[in-house]
Amino acid sequence: MRCDQTIVLSGYQTARFYPDKLRRVSYYDAETDRHYVFSPTISILPAETVALLYKYRWRIELFFKWIKQHLHIKVFWGRSENAVKTQICIALCAYLLVATQKKRLHINRESYEILQILSIAIFDKTPFAQRISEAPRFFQMT
Repeated sequence: MRCDQTIVLSGYQTARFYPDKLRRVSYYDAETDRHYVFSPTISILPAETVALLYKYRWRIELFFKWIKQHLHIKVFWGRSENAVKTQICIALCAYLLVATQKKRLHINRESYEILQILSIAIFDKTPFAQRISEAPRFFQMT
């Protein structure tokens, strides 16, 4: 923890539009070797707790970013906790099955492309490796 300060905005316009005092928490994260400055609205929590809350919030943001990028979940089909958990679990299982087969069969295609091929031929009885190798290339590998 670097500092926990109470500040007042000093610019003419800023002081006029926001005359109240603000809290400024400065934090150094040794894991990422980065310096962060927060302006929390909660003043009763210790500065260390505020820094940890922001740190864990960022981890949650990164988790959902990973879900969007790798599991290709754009919207949740249900709003209940069970529906969201079920959809994430199913998408994760599909992702892991494709990643396992991709590694085992040494397939040189993107996981998303494999999932697209499989979605087209979901009830086809052609073996997995044959289906993937015979499908036209959607994306060029770099």
